[in-house]
Amino acid sequence: MALGQNSSGRTQLVPDVHHTLDNIKYEIASELSIPVYQGSEDYWGNITSRDCGKVGGIMVKRMIALAEKELLNGKSLEKI
Repeated sequence: MALGQNSSGRTQLVPDVHHTLDNIKYEIASELSIPVYQGSEDYWGNITSRDCGKVGGIMVKRMIALAEKELLNGKSLEKI
């Protein structure tokens, strides 16, 4: 498998980010009282699409907020 590519065939722009994103995902799920726990091998088949979408949406909002904060602090974001 190529560097930065996961088993689904999608290339990750930052290869080592999966663990950090998983932590964020499960933290948000916990905040929303969604009954999934880290170590569940990412099986969310019993969780509604609506709840999964909420988790993903909040993850994106947090990442955008972090990027905006970095920009305000004078750090440039690399073009991808």
